Amino acid sequence: MKASKIREMRPDEWQKDLEDLEKELFDLRTKAVTEKLENNHLVRNIKRDIARLKTIIRESQLKAQNK
Repeated sequence: MKASKIREMRPDEWQKDLEDLEKELFDLRTKAVTEKLENNHLVRNIKRDIARLKTIIRESQLKAQNK
């Protein structure tokens, strides 16, 4: 997920996406412990998407605070 796509979304969608990504990361980590993952890079990509999303959420909070 690209940062530009995230910025186009509404703020209420950010929280839903963040929850979905965190749940998906948990599921992948659980699967990695119990069995071999086919795509190891998925965990890394999801972690990066979560970081991007949290960064944009924080940016919007700071922007609103400075107004």
